[in-house]
Amino acid sequence: MAGPSQLPLHLSHEPQYGREDFMEGPSNRAALKLIESWPDWPSPVVVLSGPAGSGKTHLVHIWSERVGAAILQAGDIAAASSRARSEAPLAIENLTAGKFGEDALFHLINSVKESGATLLLTSRNPITDWDVSLADLRSRLRLATPIALGAPDDDLLRRVLVKLFSDRQLIVEKPVLDYVLLRMERSLSAAAALVDSLDRAALAEGRRITRPMAARLLAASDDFADTLADPK
Repeated sequence: MAGPSQLPLHLSHEPQYGREDFMEGPSNRAALKLIESWPDWPSPVVVLSGPAGSGKTHLVHIWSERVGAAILQAGDIAAASSRARSEAPLAIENLTAGKFGEDALFHLINSVKESGATLLLTSRNPITDWDVSLADLRSRLRLATPIALGAPDDDLLRRVLVKLFSDRQLIVEKPVLDYVLLRMERSLSAAAALVDSLDRAALAEGRRITRPMAARLLAASDDFADTLADPK
């Protein structure tokens, strides 16, 4: 047990992106099915969209592990065309509507088509919300296959929380889990952050996770979000 003047030893828990770590639910089932259907995709380019914390990065890593795809970020589009010419599958993450190089993306998609490669793009926004001024790029994107992720439902969030607690060998009673589930942000990333915060608090205080502890951390999280939204 950590004493009042002691800092608790905390082991890092990196995100787990294996297929066995992916929790399937109504919000992500269609996307998972498409990812696992490769190479039988409806088109060489797939655009996976969904809100923050919906599981896009996890699906990209599952796909990368299955097919040997390289994973790049949106800022690397200009350098990605040479990779696409090698016929190797490629993923580009975090395309932000209106904030990427349209010429670079156009040339990348052309390289993918010419080489017979496959391209997986991710964005928080569906293609229909992208403000694309380049007509040739708009025509290419209309041929891409869109697939959307939704916010996780309560059943999926509960299973994710249980697994995250279990991975850390934490026992959390059902009333505490029910309390958290009703009040937390509805995203998978928020679930991971909350479990990490609860783990740290329980370790620092040398006791099990309780409802008052969860209430305190949730309130602190809400206060921080309110400060960001309405700074004084």
